Amino acid sequence: MRILVLGKEQAFLDLIQLSSSIKWLRADDFTSFDNDEIADAYFNLLDNAALESYSNKKKPIFINSVSYTLIECNHSENVIRFNGWNGFIKRELWEMSGKINHAHEEVLNTLGKKYVNLPDEPGFISPRVISMIVNEAFFAKQENISTEEEIDIAMKLGTNYPKGPFEWEKEIGTKNIYFLLNTLSQIDPRYKPSNLLESKAGEK
Repeated sequence: MRILVLGKEQAFLDLIQLSSSIKWLRADDFTSFDNDEIADAYFNLLDNAALESYSNKKKPIFINSVSYTLIECNHSENVIRFNGWNGFIKRELWEMSGKINHAHEEVLNTLGKKYVNLPDEPGFISPRVISMIVNEAFFAKQENISTEEEIDIAMKLGTNYPKGPFEWEKEIGTKNIYFLLNTLSQIDPRYKPSNLLESKAGEK
């Protein structure tokens, strides 16, 4: 099986480590990714993956799209969105949305991945939860309750989380977390980003 990947270095390395039986190919940009005709499946791991068009491809396509849905981007049935945020590719269970068929499952089986198929809505489950935790940590810092380092230590020791909220924020990316929270807040005000998070994301 040949899989072509478009993505940043760390995301690419995280993906190719999942299987040595696959012939991994890497695209330099979306044009070369889009023009390829020899791969058996495709992964676009860039943050803006959902905004591209894949209408000329019929083989399985997996796109990193936490905030944008398949419906709003009008993607065809061979396109599956999944949580490809930094750190999540390594997880045993992938959160996905779309019409997963036998060809998609063959790719996932080769990668050794289990999956849960969720409704085509922004955020999946894990990104929503982690983004809310990060947001609450920013509220705490904003109110001078504690420092980033102390909050991270408290969360890891108190809840046995593998990372603290600010460690997650740095790994995932401030803009990714802010954009998801801002998208979700249009439906539910509980997701409204803190002013400090908004400012750090460069949106204020």
